[in-house]
Amino acid sequence: MTELADRWGLDPVFFWMRAGWRPKAPVEIDDTGVVHVYGHAECAEVYSDPKTYSANVAALLLGGDGLDEVLTEGTLTQADPPKHTKLRRAAGYAFTPQTVAGLEPAITTIVDELLDAVVGKGRLDLVEDLSYPMPVIVIADLLGVPHSDRELFKKWGDEMIAAAGEVPVEIGDAQRDEIDVAAALGHVPELHEYLREHVAERRRNPREDLLTRMIEVEVDGERLSENAVVNFARELLIAGHSTSSAALGNLLLCLDAHPHQLARLREDPGLAAGAFEETMRFLSPIAGSSRATAADVELAGVRVSKGSFVRLWLAAANRDERQFTRPTEFDIDRAPNPHMGFGRGIHFCIGAPLARLESRIAVTALLDRFPRLRTDPDDLVQFRPADDVLGVSRLTLLTD
Repeated sequence: MTELADRWGLDPVFFWMRAGWRPKAPVEIDDTGVVHVYGHAECAEVYSDPKTYSANVAALLLGGDGLDEVLTEGTLTQADPPKHTKLRRAAGYAFTPQTVAGLEPAITTIVDELLDAVVGKGRLDLVEDLSYPMPVIVIADLLGVPHSDRELFKKWGDEMIAAAGEVPVEIGDAQRDEIDVAAALGHVPELHEYLREHVAERRRNPREDLLTRMIEVEVDGERLSENAVVNFARELLIAGHSTSSAALGNLLLCLDAHPHQLARLREDPGLAAGAFEETMRFLSPIAGSSRATAADVELAGVRVSKGSFVRLWLAAANRDERQFTRPTEFDIDRAPNPHMGFGRGIHFCIGAPLARLESRIAVTALLDRFPRLRTDPDDLVQFRPADDVLGVSRLTLLTD
């Protein structure tokens, strides 16, 4: 593990990637009062109890100044039941296995067109040429917004990631004047205005797209508010594609570092599904998640006070020796593989079927088109600047 971390130039913040790292306990509280959860069973326990462990951490971070409702209404990742249940039911139809499977021809066409553009160049930047544009085109088409605006989406997403990296767990009044907390939690005014315009246009001229569906759908006799529709679209457009993008980059990185398993995958494309799941465990794109305790609770024998900030280190849980044999080895044959890469329980990623399909199509096409595909040893891989998201921001691959 240390060899790979050094080869890739991983920042020390990704502590779970260092050989020999083991938590002293599955749950620890640091000097600032933050609760760190490293164990697989303990992460699963938190996910199974949304009443005690609230997903709405904005209220805790912002000190209840009223901005949290603006940020969280309509977001799946920061909603608790019954709001979460309502929103998930409203959006769920677009991500059923049957609906997602029907997208395969369109995704295949998108991947082929993107790869056509790099044929003959001798190299490609996986992120710029494929792993970013492919999923954002798919999601933009689902929502019904122009995928030609994807550079705007990237700009707004980069603002959120940069702001998130500057926000400490405890925010003082003075710090709030210096840090864009709203951007860190997903609120970029230009993006929201962009989506509001599309929502208003869809009210005038409904279409066969997800945005129209979210405007018109009724759950328990009620429609979603405009703010909820905008926030849902924002979360899906910016955050929803990021797992697919990061997972594909991480998959290629892992396969390049394990040439024997790469050769097996070339010979048998049917192994792509297992390779994807193992990547979600071994090099988890969503490395961490957060919760806020709504009541006093005990977790793994540790007393946790109401109002505590809880960090779920999913990537560490994916190396829990109590759950996985040989957890530091990359094994595309691993089965079962109950990784935490997509969360768990009611917050299991709604887009998981789509991410799996996109990854299978993309990696199969890459290996089929470029038999000598490999990383460029003279161009060091670059990672995103966030400690709870482990994904490449630049990965140069040689194709000849």
